[in-house]
Amino acid sequence: MTLQQLRYITTVADTGTITEAAKKLYISQPSLTNAIHELEKEMGLTIFNRTNKGIFISREGEEFLGYARQVLEQTTILEDKYKKNGGGKKQFCVSTQHYSFAVNAFVDLVKKYGQEEYDFSLRETQTYKLIEDVAQMRSEIGILFLNDFNEKVIRKILKSSDLEFHLLFVAEPHVFISRQHPLAKKKIITNEELADYPYLSYEQGEHNSFYFSEEIFSSFERKKNIRVSDRATLFNLLIGLNGYTVCSGIIDQKLNGEDIIAVPLADEGDMRIGYVTHRKGMISRLGETYLEALKKYITGEQSV
Repeated sequence: MTLQQLRYITTVADTGTITEAAKKLYISQPSLTNAIHELEKEMGLTIFNRTNKGIFISREGEEFLGYARQVLEQTTILEDKYKKNGGGKKQFCVSTQHYSFAVNAFVDLVKKYGQEEYDFSLRETQTYKLIEDVAQMRSEIGILFLNDFNEKVIRKILKSSDLEFHLLFVAEPHVFISRQHPLAKKKIITNEELADYPYLSYEQGEHNSFYFSEEIFSSFERKKNIRVSDRATLFNLLIGLNGYTVCSGIIDQKLNGEDIIAVPLADEGDMRIGYVTHRKGMISRLGETYLEALKKYITGEQSV
């Protein structure tokens, strides 16, 4: 077993096809296929199931890929620390719920380490997929929130996935609304006042449970509900339909525009926002830099 073979299988898993993986790795498809077969034969397992519709990761392959990513991550950390050339092309991936401060911290990271060659990924994704990304070590860090409603369920999933939650800060509930919204001039807003306006939230795919929602008070019954998959659509609907969403209150005008404001919500509760990491992994220098940038944006230095 070689590091090259581990890079091969993780690339195939990430791209989903032998063809795309071969292009990304700059090798021929037969060479890639043979390397994978040799590794499977040596390890005595089937990593990928081959069908007429393509390849799929087997159950034992998922476990093996988790260890493979761990080995590659530790190798990168060693190279980054001891190689004079910095270990070649730098790689880093973070998965997050939809937070502007997570994007801003990523921008800072790229500006600091984005030299001639790098391969960074920022995944604003669904909560379950975020946890899955970190569990399978596709992402080094995942950013999400806990509260009294979802904490027991989320922590159970984190524990079963060998993940740890690290608290960053506690946020009081706010609503994002348009600056032109009829309630925009109020110093505090109640859920009763919002009852006639569309409630916007991020859809969670097949795991569309209240426990995986990115919005606090997700289990509240509302007359008008719209689910979206990305930040730009949500903000456009906030403006176009006088909609609202419930959030942490941290907003960046440079990123989200000046037409969206955050107003405190009257209901009691909090969002304990933090990051998750794999218990068997180590935070790389890139990861440490990203976390430092995150803390900068959530301790008063962010644009609000």
